[in-house]
Amino acid sequence: MILDLFSLAGKTALVTGSSRGLGAGIARALAEAGAQVALHGLRSVPQSTLDEISGIGPRVIAVTGDVSKPETGIRLVDEVVAAFGKIDILVNNAGTIRRSPAVEHSLEDWRFVLDTNLSSVFLLSQAAGRQMIAQSSGKIINIASLLTFQGGVFVPSYAAAKGGVGQLTKAFANEWASKGVNVNAIAPGYMETDNTAQLRADSTRSRQILERIPARRWGHPDDLAGAAVFLASRASDYVHGHVLTVDGGWMGR
Repeated sequence: MILDLFSLAGKTALVTGSSRGLGAGIARALAEAGAQVALHGLRSVPQSTLDEISGIGPRVIAVTGDVSKPETGIRLVDEVVAAFGKIDILVNNAGTIRRSPAVEHSLEDWRFVLDTNLSSVFLLSQAAGRQMIAQSSGKIINIASLLTFQGGVFVPSYAAAKGGVGQLTKAFANEWASKGVNVNAIAPGYMETDNTAQLRADSTRSRQILERIPARRWGHPDDLAGAAVFLASRASDYVHGHVLTVDGGWMGR
């Protein structure tokens, strides 16, 4: 049956940055599809998030750490493998943003955003990839952005990092597709998250954004659920190196 291809029963997943927002929504979707899930937060995962996703059925654990630090990726993957015996799915969702004009954008902000949004994707994928290659199977889903394709305004480090995520997705896919490991990305459009709070609070900018989105609304974390389950499941076994936009039609304008 076709729906069986979308089942994640017996699979284990690590979703970084899943204490709230898009990450929590993705983790919830993977759990609903049957996966055991490791939720990740910088310092903690809210008990309410743990309780909600634990109530869905499969086993859920919490892991913590600063993904901008090089040593964190290996440790997180090791903790997931120790808890579940393997890692089948990695969702690189953790990220941050720093806004300022390019001429004022500090080197500190540049390095922090690149380390958090791009270097962490490389290091976590590398660590998980070793496990996945050894077991000849695995799914890595990177969270890209509309700024994977566009330059944005006042977010040079974020645009550079998300552009890099798109290329890194393809680079890993080129090497690992023949080894049973799928590496793809989701590029969300304008979503109701902490990262867009400043934009949504600006009535003029918010109106301009909504006028361009054919769906005429901001996205919600649940809007990524179907894309995440598809890319994490057997239904996407012949999909490699793709960046899937979930943007209400923004990129079509």
